Amino acid sequence: MTQNTDSQSDLLPTTVREFFAAHVVHDADTTSSFLTEDAVIVDQDETFRGREETYAFLRDAGAEFEYTTEQIGAHRADDTHWVVTVRLEGTFPGGVAELDYRFTLRDDRIAELVIANHPA
Repeated sequence: MTQNTDSQSDLLPTTVREFFAAHVVHDADTTSSFLTEDAVIVDQDETFRGREETYAFLRDAGAEFEYTTEQIGAHRADDTHWVVTVRLEGTFPGGVAELDYRFTLRDDRIAELVIANHPA
């Protein structure tokens, strides 16, 4: 798995940049360290709550596939919400996907992450 980034990454809070860098290499220990104790992750309408469920998601999500991750966009929605858009290419069904990772920050930690298809 590889990660490519662009200058938009520099605009992201350190928490989001470091979480995302660890996430694309499946480093669940590091990614989970950026979450609040009561964090929620929603991935394609499936919800994971709290330390154990979010850790399991971060550890297992996409592990059965090989894919590359390219950040193709990033923006600040407001004071606590950031969106990172990525393009995945790999051995998963369909082979290509563009996803938005919507982060909600609280006290410089991730309180919520919603992963959804990027609108066409």
